[in-house]
Amino acid sequence: METHHTTRIFDQGVSEAIGFMLIFSIVIAGIGLVTLYGYPLLLQQQVGADEKIMEKNMIVLQNDIKSLAYKTVPFKETSLKIGGGSLTVYNSSYTPTTSNLTIYDQSGTIYVDSFNPGELRYESVSAQTDISLQNGAVVMRPRINPGSVMLSQPRWFYDANTNTMVINLINITSTGTMAKEGIGTVQMTLGETTYNYTQGIGVPIYVDYTPVSSQDYSVAWNNYFTNSLNMIPLPAPAPTKRYQLPTDTTSQATLVIKKYEAQIINI
Repeated sequence: METHHTTRIFDQGVSEAIGFMLIFSIVIAGIGLVTLYGYPLLLQQQVGADEKIMEKNMIVLQNDIKSLAYKTVPFKETSLKIGGGSLTVYNSSYTPTTSNLTIYDQSGTIYVDSFNPGELRYESVSAQTDISLQNGAVVMRPRINPGSVMLSQPRWFYDANTNTMVINLINITSTGTMAKEGIGTVQMTLGETTYNYTQGIGVPIYVDYTPVSSQDYSVAWNNYFTNSLNMIPLPAPAPTKRYQLPTDTTSQATLVIKKYEAQIINI
């Protein structure tokens, strides 16, 4: 007995359609997985790269200010890429947006009264991180978590042999409100410079550091004062942080305070 097989003319089309749907589903699933897991990872890497670039840029700007202040270079200009956020100048003469410092001794003599340094601040929109060039230091803080870290220290130092404390204060000013995104060129020049030299101080000398609640870098400055300069933390009314300079109170100390003005012309 012969067996007859009947082949329908649309069987091959059904097989091709099923194969196409399977391949198409696999492609769509692959694209979905890449979008779900890969794209956020790429964004995170880009955010991290922008933040690292700005950390280096702020240290470059810190070196520019050092050239103005300590090498008496009259003008500095630096071009940089500002990615993932904006770079803003906060003039020290405006409403304080950064911490202020007061320096005085136990006898009541005030050497610096509520010094507001101003700042150059990078505000990252994507990383929710602020990097600030303030008072000669580069500091960084996350907005959503407490705490801060100092990326590059200012130029303060104590000479135990001569019992001399040298404090350099950097005052950032500008002709107006300035902010920049993308590619910018920071132009700055040296402004007013003052010098205060006091000998024969036989009493403890104190520094009061008062942060601004919206821009609190007190952890970074506390670590610098206590670990790098060996200052002694003392009780003080909140939010002020009080420190005693490491000068030897059994002998006559010398306090040198230099103020430099860095004028931001353009960014």
